[in-house]
Amino acid sequence: MTRNSHFARAFTLIELIVVLAIIAILASMVYPMYTSISARAKSTKDLSNLRQIGIAIQTYLNDNDQILPASATWPGTTVTAVLYPKYIGTRKVLLSPFDKRPSVETDLAPVSYSINHNMYDPSVGISRNMIKVFSPSATFLMAPNYIGNPANAGSWAGTATNAPDLPVGAPAETRGTHSNGTQINVLFCDWHAESLTFAPAATAGTFQNTTLAPFHWDPTR
Repeated sequence: MTRNSHFARAFTLIELIVVLAIIAILASMVYPMYTSISARAKSTKDLSNLRQIGIAIQTYLNDNDQILPASATWPGTTVTAVLYPKYIGTRKVLLSPFDKRPSVETDLAPVSYSINHNMYDPSVGISRNMIKVFSPSATFLMAPNYIGNPANAGSWAGTATNAPDLPVGAPAETRGTHSNGTQINVLFCDWHAESLTFAPAATAGTFQNTTLAPFHWDPTR
């Protein structure tokens, strides 16, 4: 038996390089799959948040003659209770997974969603009354509200004390929240939530191509 037989054979430099190259190739194949799964998980969570908020608003409406809570203050605080804490027990549901701000259970809590401005606009004339919505299954009620690109943390500004109305047509939003900026999640006035194709700010009055689906912002249509 030779002396060398007592020792394990070491890798050569070329073999190490080959192994590292294989690992890099495998990582490059797995990473897009991981990011895709992560994005779908965020979209699913975002839809779940909208549905939970929708259930809370439904319950609130049942107790308040079908009149939506006041603009901007609808999330509620410990001082001025609205949806929170009676109808929503945790403020985490008000934070979209696409919103990178830290979640807190205080009156400084970030709020990622807002209600369609037309629900409050006097010129539209429904005066927050959900009974007056003509086509609930086609009318937007709520969606994520941000300015510009939602991937930027500074694009989100809503809070528990100030969740501004969602502008009609969301003209300040330049990209959707997911699918490389091509989609956004929306809650409708019949309380269903779905992912829609996002139309850029230049296309006023819609989140998607209205030739594909007659969705709109006007509760009187």
